[in-house]
Formats: sequence, structure tokens, C-alpha cells
Amino acid sequence: MLEVNLVKNLKKRQQLNLYRTRGVFGVNPYLSFSSNDYLGLANHPDVIRACEDGLKKYGCGSGSSQLLGGYSFAHKALEEELAGFLGYERVLLFSTGYMANLGVITTLFAGRDKSIFIDRFSHASIIDGCHYPRINFRRYKHLDVQDLNRILSSQDSKQKIIITEGVFSMDGDMAPLSNLVKIAEQNNGLLMLDDAHGIGVLGSQGRGTINYYGATSKQVPILVGTFGKSFGTFGAFVAGSKVVIESLIQFARTSIYTTSLPPAIVEATRTSLKLLQQDDWRRDHLAVLIKRFRKKACQLGLPLLASRTPIQALIIGKASCAESIAAHLKELGILVALVRPPTVPVNTSRLRISLTASHTEENIDCLLDLLNQVIDKDKNEIKVKL
Repeated sequence: MLEVNLVKNLKKRQQLNLYRTRGVFGVNPYLSFSSNDYLGLANHPDVIRACEDGLKKYGCGSGSSQLLGGYSFAHKALEEELAGFLGYERVLLFSTGYMANLGVITTLFAGRDKSIFIDRFSHASIIDGCHYPRINFRRYKHLDVQDLNRILSSQDSKQKIIITEGVFSMDGDMAPLSNLVKIAEQNNGLLMLDDAHGIGVLGSQGRGTINYYGATSKQVPILVGTFGKSFGTFGAFVAGSKVVIESLIQFARTSIYTTSLPPAIVEATRTSLKLLQQDDWRRDHLAVLIKRFRKKACQLGLPLLASRTPIQALIIGKASCAESIAAHLKELGILVALVRPPTVPVNTSRLRISLTASHTEENIDCLLDLLNQVIDKDKNEIKVKL
């Protein structure tokens, strides 16, 4: 009976052109615009060398959870370096960003006296965390501070928590952080930021969305970040006060009951952190590419969402059309991320184009030329040119 229902669900997804597949990359050469390695550090020789040195020193794996022997000098050093860089008292490493968000939400924000308010376009890890037992939450319209104020005023919870992403992963737009800080202060609330796609790209030396808006760790007391984007490695962290971090160490099940990050990866991340701070040219080059891409895309009439970040969403509409366009581009040697419902709303299927510091201006022009060849914009309808 189980398999009958599973087969039925799989067939339905195929019929709706929403079937997900995993491409095996690394065999054929592609020009990729599907990576979150925004600063191009994943293949940096210093990062690779640090990982190799870590492998020789620590081996491949950490061997256990942080509390049972999987917490090395490398882990401790990275936590301290990140805390200093970001301006927080302490940092706790997590194995993934998904586990970091779940850990914070389920550990700190459960209880009938608390209410969480999240942007409607929040990442799945935030939404899933809010669906845990004993957690009350409401969604407000995307980037709509008036709607947030309306919902907040209708709640009488003792503690109100606002959670947002700094840069939204599917649209590339930024949260109105200054307004959210004011709203949190006016309602005696707490503001938590997931800045997975902002740290490294935005702010002084890549300190992220908080620094970009001139906010402080006091105004945003809980910060979540990941290493799989601008750092070019793997893992995640939560930054906060001593009390917040100690509470997570004691009670966060997604930290306590999982194997800690491999120390070699942590050593690579420590080197990435140094490069991220000192190589301003990477952010400068990325900004030039973003400006060039958006200007030429506008000239070609390509329907981009508003974004000043490396995430450029080209809205296609129908899932079948988006799938066909992505497939045509792949045949031409270009990889772009295909994003369809339920990850994004119905009829907003898109190509999620990620720009990185490893790209050149010639790469950008090549992508735009091929997009113009493949996409037919006649009669305001996006489809594949035959």
C-alpha cells in the first residue's frame, strides 16, 4: 500500500512538470551560474591547502558530537574568530544551516507565551522550525512592514519574535532591516536574522546585512549564517550572547545529537574567513558583474526581479517552460538553477541565476546572449524559441 501511494505521488509530480532530478556534474565542462560560492573561495589554493593540512592533523571526520569529543581546537578557534568578526559575544557551530535554524527556533522560542512572526518567503528551515509542537507563529506578506505591524498589534503574547532572512534565497531581494529593528523595539520584541546569503557579500569586509544597514548585535541579538555560500566550505553557525549560546549548547537537539563538522573543513573555513575579510576586490568585482548583468538583461527585456545581490531571479512563469529553457541552456553548455513550486509560488517558476566573483564580464555576456537566443518574449509570454 505504501509503494502504491508513493508511485501515485511521483506520477502526479511528473505530470505537473515539477519532478526534481539531480544532475551529475564534473564530467562535462559547463559554465555554471547555479553555485552559491559567491566569492569563488571553494577552489582557492589557500583554502584547499588549509583543508589538506587539517586532514593530516585531524583525519577525515570529527568522530562524534561536540559534547562527546568532537570539539577540536579548530572548532573553538573558528567560533572565537567569527564572534570577533561579527561583533557578537559568542558563536556556536552547527553541521548545517537547516539544523541551526531548527535548533534556535525549537530551543529558544517554544511556549504559549511566545509568538513568532516570519516573512512569507522564509526559507524552509525557518518554516519547518515554526511547525514544531508548542510554537505559535504567523506569516506576514513578503517585505511588508505594514502587514507585520498589523499582525503584531493583534497579538498579546509576552514575547514577540521576528525572524527574517537578510537576503532571500529565491528572489535575491533584501529584508528592510532598519524598519524591522524599529518594529522590534517598538513592540519590545526580539529580531533574529538568517544571513546565509548576505555574509561575505554585503557590508564592510563582508560582515553582512546587519553591517550593511548599520545595525548592531544588540538590535539583532540572534544571527544565523552558513559556510556553504560565500565561505566556499560547509557548515553553519549561530551568533548571540553568552546566555543564548550556552542555552543552545545545553538544549539544542540539532547540535547535541549530531556529529560535529569535520575539523579539516573547519580549518578550511578559518582560512576562508581571512580571505573573505581581506579580499575586497572580490566584492567589488561581483558588484560590477551584477550591474552589468542587470543593465543588459533590462535592455533585452528579460523579466528579472529587483535584486542588488548575486541572486538574480529570471521569472518564466510556467513550470514546463522554465524546465525547457533550463534544458536548452544546458545543451549549450550553461548551467542555471531551475526553481519551481512548491519552493516558489505557483506560476513563478524561474531560473535562479547566481553570479560569483569567479565569473568574468565575458561570461556574463555569453549567458545573456544565450538567454536571448533561447527565450521567446512575444506577446508578453515567456517560452522557448523553436
